[in-house]
Amino acid sequence: MRNRVVGRSAIQRTRWRLEGCLRCWDIDRALPVPVRIVALLVLMLVAKPVCGVVPQTPDPVAPSVAAASDEAAQALGQFTVPAGWKKELFAAEPDVANIVAFTIDSRGRIFVCETFRQEQGVTDNRSHDQTWLEHDLAARTVQDRIDYHRKLLPDADAGYTRQDDRIRRVEDTDGDGIADRSSVFADHFNRLECGTGAGILNVGDSVWYTNIPDLWRLRDTDGDGVAEERESLQSGFGVRVAFRGHDMHGLVMGPDGRVYFSIGDRGYHLELPDGRVLADPDSGAVFRCEPDGTGLEVFATGLRNPQELAFDQFGNLFTGDNNSDSGDRARWAYVMQGSDAGWRMHYQYLPDRGPFNREKIWH
Repeated sequence: MRNRVVGRSAIQRTRWRLEGCLRCWDIDRALPVPVRIVALLVLMLVAKPVCGVVPQTPDPVAPSVAAASDEAAQALGQFTVPAGWKKELFAAEPDVANIVAFTIDSRGRIFVCETFRQEQGVTDNRSHDQTWLEHDLAARTVQDRIDYHRKLLPDADAGYTRQDDRIRRVEDTDGDGIADRSSVFADHFNRLECGTGAGILNVGDSVWYTNIPDLWRLRDTDGDGVAEERESLQSGFGVRVAFRGHDMHGLVMGPDGRVYFSIGDRGYHLELPDGRVLADPDSGAVFRCEPDGTGLEVFATGLRNPQELAFDQFGNLFTGDNNSDSGDRARWAYVMQGSDAGWRMHYQYLPDRGPFNREKIWH
């Protein structure tokens, strides 16, 4: 099996870093990118005596991927399927690794979210002390989260950026039902503030990707299997650390032609191009927007960790929402527009989970 990994140019990496700095310094997104970059350079020169230059994100280390083995085939042998169903192994290590989610485009190519940052960049409040928790509960923006990481963990910029999350494109080029080509479609999602890349969806000629703090749109403009264009349609998701796995995910096309996605109770503070601000640091939510990224809105809130989203044939929306390990149960929830399911992130740190259990909100 062939394993073709495509690299990235230094020019592309520099451009992506500059665009990340533009978001961090809150320079008007309506300005053309060249004008914004010049403004950033001027701002950095002026601000350096006061606060220094924002640390540059280093290149991540090469991911460690297991060699080919029969482990996947053995696991497949343990699967049970209904009568008439067929089970086959399409791809395994080293062509894919640590799969979180995937999407299939109109040409049958599979785009796979791979993560290598669990507990090596993506952390969890349970791994830290009370001081950390208090800082996390006080965070209202992504920048707040970045700031307290640097305050409490002086080596955060080095330790939290070593590992990468990325997207693989996997193909069956000869039609035999087995993947024979694998390439890195997009990588370098290793900034200090990045989460787990946990949602992906093919939309037209682009691939949408959710990785806190950004909703990304990626395009391969020359057909070489690499995303030359990567645009953050919206940044500001994940203002807190909360629990690992409470990420952005669930990308799906709705029956109304809009793109839906979800986030766990890491919260959000979104400053939209039209001047609106959508902010809730304390609960999970479902969002939707137009296929061009405009018209972003909160569809429902008050969820703990809504994972995948699914519509039935009548247009009703459902999601699976995790329990809080306190006697409540994981739920298959009907998600109604404008609804508030009642969860608040700080309930997690009350012994009985507060009103979530006392008033049986989860029932």
